[in-house]
Order: sequence, then structure tokens, then C-alpha cells
Amino acid sequence: MNHLSADKLLFATHNPAKVSELSRLVSPSKKIVSLADLNYKDEIPETGDTLEENALQKAQTIFKRFKIPCFSDDSGLFIEALNGEPGVHSAHYSGKRDYRINNQLVLEKLAGITNRKAYFKTIFCLIEADEKTTYFEGIVNGSIAEESTGENGFGYDPIFIPEGHTKTFGELSASVKKALSHRARATEKLIQYLGAKE
Repeated sequence: MNHLSADKLLFATHNPAKVSELSRLVSPSKKIVSLADLNYKDEIPETGDTLEENALQKAQTIFKRFKIPCFSDDSGLFIEALNGEPGVHSAHYSGKRDYRINNQLVLEKLAGITNRKAYFKTIFCLIEADEKTTYFEGIVNGSIAEESTGENGFGYDPIFIPEGHTKTFGELSASVKKALSHRARATEKLIQYLGAKE
């Protein structure tokens, strides 16, 4: 497979939750194609010190393998009272890729701390056919809840309360999250960019 039709976007991820969320965000005329669709099961390295470095590393890995335009993402939760942790290490903050454990670790570290300010940040890295690389950023400010609540979303959603709301992303509906999430904001910029090139 060395090409994709214009109505498809290759998302360099193994995460089905991300694919599902992005599929709801993009135009119905676009179809998100994941690594699972290409039967690619290898782990993609994430050894960068920033979200930008990790996103680039993932996109480059898949671009070199399939020789087709693709985009990747890296996201992180940055907590003010924890000096920006978990940040770039969000996915395996506790040493494991288990968000229930990671969420619990955050809550334990913030026990007794009144400053709960935090923000989610997503970086998309797009590599086009001519190897041009472009980044798209999405940020949503908010705070960390006192406890984990809600089953919607994934990752740190059950402990993050977006600014202007009293419920966590884990409690908010998909439509509300679609309107204000960090990934939605980065996706909007990506889609606008691609649309302007059509």
C-alpha cells in the first residue's frame, strides 16, 4: 500500500480511542485510517523530551515505512503544582500505561494541595507527500478534580475539569467535549490546513 485516496487520513496511532474520537471530529467526507487498518503492529518509539519531538518521531517512523502522508499526535497533562508533571510522560506516568493507576498517582500527589490548575495540550505533526512537516497545537485549561469521576473519554479525562465547567471530561458528553477539548482544537487546525490545500 503506497497511497491513500484524498478522502482518507492516516493517523499514526495504535490507540482505538483516539481514532474513534478523531473520527467524530473530522468532516464526514474524511475517513481516519489507523495503523490497525494497515496491519502495522510494531511499537512506535517515543523517546523525545517534548510533545513535538514525540509527535515528529511517530510521524517520521510511519512515513518512512509506508511512504504516504500521515499525521501523529502526542498529548500531555501539565499540572502547575507538580512543576508541569506528568507532561510528556503522561501515558506512562506511574511506569505503566494504565490510566487508572496514573490518575490515582496524580490525585495522591495533589492531596492537600489547593492549587489544582492544569492544562491539556495536544500536538499534531503532519508529514505530507513532499516531506513537509507542519505542527498543530491545541490547549484547554482547567483544573484537577478531588476524585476520579465519569466513564466517558479516556486517559486523564475522569480527573480533569475544563475551564467554565464543574464536571470532568469523564462526565461530560461527547458533544460537549468535541466543542472544547485540546484534541478537538488541534484537529480543527489540521482540517482547516488540509482543506485550504484542496
